[in-house]
Amino acid sequence: MDISLIHTPKDARMPKLHQIIERHWQRPNPFLSFLLKPLSKLFAKIAAKRRDDFVSGRLKSEKLSVPVVVVGNIHAGGTGKTPIVAALVSGLQEKGIKVGIISRGYGRKSKAVHVLNAASRAEDAGDEPLLLFRKTGAPTAVGSSRAEAGRALLAAHPDIGLIVADDGLQHYALRRDVEIAVFPAADTGRTDLDLLPNGGLREPLSRLDSVDAVVVSGGQADASFAPSENMFHSSIETGRIYRLNQPSEILDTGRLKNQTVAAVAGIAKPERFFDSLRNMGITLNQTVALPDHADIAAADLPNADAVIITEKDAVKFSAGLNLNHVWVLPVCAIIEPDLAEFVLEQLGLAEEAV
Repeated sequence: MDISLIHTPKDARMPKLHQIIERHWQRPNPFLSFLLKPLSKLFAKIAAKRRDDFVSGRLKSEKLSVPVVVVGNIHAGGTGKTPIVAALVSGLQEKGIKVGIISRGYGRKSKAVHVLNAASRAEDAGDEPLLLFRKTGAPTAVGSSRAEAGRALLAAHPDIGLIVADDGLQHYALRRDVEIAVFPAADTGRTDLDLLPNGGLREPLSRLDSVDAVVVSGGQADASFAPSENMFHSSIETGRIYRLNQPSEILDTGRLKNQTVAAVAGIAKPERFFDSLRNMGITLNQTVALPDHADIAAADLPNADAVIITEKDAVKFSAGLNLNHVWVLPVCAIIEPDLAEFVLEQLGLAEEAV
C-alpha cells in the first residue's frame, strides 16, 4: 500500500494558509483571486519601481571585478533551477573556465558571509549552495548581499574568472553581465499566472523580454511561448541510486521487491521526485513530502527497510550517522543547445575556452 502524507517536523511546519495559497497558484480559486488581486497589483508596482530605481541609477548597484552570470527565475521557486546551475557550471569548467558560485544560502542559520569548505554544513551554507559546491567542486560563497559574497569569494579564490549567481535575478544591487531565467514548461501555456500573493510570480512575464536567455525546464514548452530570441530546454536525467554513507555503493533496485520502501523529499515539487522513482520501477510504500529547504534529521525518517532521499536533502546529514538504509537518487540537467557556449559567446570569452 502506498501511503502519501505531508510530514512536518516541529521546526518545519507549513502553515495551512500557505498550503491553500500554493494550491491556489496552480488552480486559481475565484474567491481567493478576488481577495488577493489588489495585493498583487500593489506588489507589481513596488517590484517595478525597485527595478527601475536600480536601472536608472537612483539606487546603487555594485560591479565585481569578474563577469557575473545570474541564473534565476520569476517564479517563487519550484522551477528546477538548481540542476541547471550545476549543469552550467560543469559545462563552463569543461571548457577550461575557472568558475565560482554565489548564492543567498536560503535556510542557513547564520547571516554572515560564508565561503564554503570541506567542513561546511547545510546550517552554514544552505542546502542548495552546499549541494552545488559538492556536486561541481566550484568555489562557493553565500551571503544575503550577493556582492559581499562575491567579494569574499574572489578574495579567497583570486584565480576565479567568472561567477555564476545561483538565483538573484531580482537582486539588483549586484550588476550582472548575463541574465538567464528558468521557466517551467508546465506554465508556458498558462494565461492565469499572476504576481505574489495572488500568483507565484516575483516579477511579471514581461520581465522575460529583457533577459539574455530563457531555459524551459521539465518538458516541452507551449508552441506560443517564445519570450526570448535565445531559448534553451532542460530535461532531467536520473542517475544510479547510491548509499548515503558510502556513495560508491550502487543500489540494486531489484532487491527492493521484498522490502518496504519509503521516499522523502524536502523540495518545492516532491511529487516529481516520487514519480521519478516510480518510473524506475520502484514501488513506494510511503512517501513523505517536506516543505522546501526543511530541516531534516535521522529521527524524521520513516521506518522502512530502505529510505530514498534527494541529493538536496542528503547534504543535511552529517557523516558518521548510522543510516545504512538510506539511499540517494542523483539527478542532472541536460540543456540544449549548449548553454555554457552561449554564455561564453555573450561575454566574448569563447576564444579563451579550451
